[in-house]
Amino acid sequence: MKKETLSGPLPLYRSVFQNPGTTWLKKSMIVEIIASLLILLFIYAAISKLSEYNRFSVQLSKSPFITSFSNIVAWSIPSVEILIALLLVMKRTRQTGLYASFFLMSLFTAYLLIMLNYSYYVPCSCGGVLENLSWENHIVFNTFFVVISGVGIFLNKNIHA
Repeated sequence: MKKETLSGPLPLYRSVFQNPGTTWLKKSMIVEIIASLLILLFIYAAISKLSEYNRFSVQLSKSPFITSFSNIVAWSIPSVEILIALLLVMKRTRQTGLYASFFLMSLFTAYLLIMLNYSYYVPCSCGGVLENLSWENHIVFNTFFVVISGVGIFLNKNIHA
């Protein structure tokens, strides 16, 4: 009987990909990290918007696409961000939270792209440190969160499959 050595790529492949417990644990840890990042993002963003509500509302009212709905949107966005954060906290509702994160961050990114390409005025309705980002960096920032939300959806779905 020949004893298998731990040199070469094959044992690593066996240990990571053929051990379902290890793979599940790694996927689960990645999903936890993604959910935590999204929770921090949404709670921070909601608190920033609510703490400077008047400023946020005025900035939204200057948007050519939202002007007539700015009061509703000013309350809706932080409320939805808090709701998504709560969905992400509970494992039972995490998949829904990941889909909602993907959708909301995609919507924010699309809004930025539309505003930059078709509007004469681009109001900064972001709060906190995010308002210091350039528009290009803000799009990269949002795209990062769209991507990790998508990865989270995929991994979380496979964990519970």
